[in-house]
Amino acid sequence: MKLKRRALLTSLALATGLACLPASASEYPTKSIRMIVPFAPGGVTDMVSRTLADGMSKQLGQTIVVENRAGASGIPGSLATKNSAADGYTIMMGNISTLAINTAMFADLPYDPAKDFTPISMVSAQPLLVTVNASLPIHSVKDLIEHLQAKPDSLNFGSAGASLQLATEAFNQEAKITMTHVPYKGSGPAMTDLVAGHIQVLFDAFSSLQPFVQDGRVRALAITSRTRSPLMPDLPTLDELGLPNSEVNSWQGVVAPAGTPPEAIQRLNEAIREALKDPKMQEAFAKQGITATASTPEELGEFARKEAERWQSVAKLAGVQPS
Repeated sequence: MKLKRRALLTSLALATGLACLPASASEYPTKSIRMIVPFAPGGVTDMVSRTLADGMSKQLGQTIVVENRAGASGIPGSLATKNSAADGYTIMMGNISTLAINTAMFADLPYDPAKDFTPISMVSAQPLLVTVNASLPIHSVKDLIEHLQAKPDSLNFGSAGASLQLATEAFNQEAKITMTHVPYKGSGPAMTDLVAGHIQVLFDAFSSLQPFVQDGRVRALAITSRTRSPLMPDLPTLDELGLPNSEVNSWQGVVAPAGTPPEAIQRLNEAIREALKDPKMQEAFAKQGITATASTPEELGEFARKEAERWQSVAKLAGVQPS
C-alpha cells in the first residue's frame, strides 16, 4: 500500500509540476497574443508592428492582436506592458524612444527599460534624412556647417519628438555648430514648416521625408545610416562626410514584461526571426527604407543599454534637462 501511495503521490506531483510549467514549455502559444504598440496608427513603428504581427501569426499558428496605446512619448503603452501578466501573451513593439531615449528625457520615468522588460528580438532599423528648405543656398553638409560656423544659431531645426531632437543635437556636437530648436508634436507639421521656410533644417525618418525630397519640396543633404540607401544611392552618408558619430537609426525591437518564461521568449524570438526572413516582408520594409534586423534577446538588451547611455550623454552635452 505504501508503494502504491508513494507512486500515486509521485504521479500527482509530476502532474502538478507539469501544470505549473508555462505553456511555452510544450504547447505555447495556445491563444492569441497581444502586441502593444505605444504609438498612434500610421507611423513607422505601427507599420512595422502590423507587418511583423502578420508574419508572426503565421509562424505561431495564433493571431497577434495589435493594440495601439499612444501618447506621452510611448509611456502609457510601456506602462501597460510593464503591468501585464508575464505569461507570454503580452509583448510590446519598443523603439529607440521607449527603450533608450526616454531615459534621458524624463527625470521620473515610471518604468526602467532594462529591469521592467525582457528583450526578445530586434526587428528593424530605418535611417534619417538630413534635409533643408529648398530655397536655401545650402547644397551639402559642408555648406550647412560652414554657414552655421559663420553664423551660429542663425538656422532653426525642427523635431517631432525627443529622438529626432537628440539625433540633431548629436550632429551639432560632432560638427561643432549650434542651431535653434523648434519642437513639434508630429512630423507632419514639422515638414510643412520646413517647406514653408519657418524652420530651415529637419532630421526625420527616411520614409517620412523621401516623398518631399523626390518632388523637390525639400533638399536632402545626407543620410544618417552607415551605408547608402539603394532608394537614394547618390545621397552620401554622414560617415562618408567625416561625421561617424552622427550615425543614427530609428529602430524597433520586441520586448515582454519582465519575468516572462524563457521558453516563451525563445519561441517568440524564433517566430520573429523566421518572419523577418520572408522576402515579401523584407520587400515591404525596403520600400520604406527599412532594414530587417533580427537578433538574439541578449543582443537587443545590450544594444538598448548602449543606446540609452549614448543618448543620455548627448542630452547632457546639449543641456537638455529631463522633464
